[in-house]
Amino acid sequence: MGIVTFVDETTSGSRSDGWALEIAEERVDAGELIRRRVFQEVAEYNARTPAVFQGLVQPQNTERVLNGYALRTPRRIDPEAQTELALKAFAGNGFLLLVGDRQLTELDDEIELVPGVEVTFLKLVALVGG
Repeated sequence: MGIVTFVDETTSGSRSDGWALEIAEERVDAGELIRRRVFQEVAEYNARTPAVFQGLVQPQNTERVLNGYALRTPRRIDPEAQTELALKAFAGNGFLLLVGDRQLTELDDEIELVPGVEVTFLKLVALVGG
């Protein structure tokens, strides 16, 4: 059983404190890692339903705000739909997935969950005027 620490970074230099998730398997592929992360953040949001969703990708019918995405009307977020958005974002280079010094480029790229493994989701920020 491994503890994976998820960290969000942006190309503009901001970095989250990170949060941990326990995963029973010793090896997991990039797609499964994304799915588990999204399911966990959606479950935490749905349990509390705050005004702002802080997640990997923007849910439909939300507005980007300073610290996440504001829902236009309060509701539960569907983890399956959110996972599909995240997988499409990964495939379309919406974010990079880094494990240590290795970049995962395909959904079936596997990683070994060694003690202390940190997974960085590097969100790409669009250039102004570019």
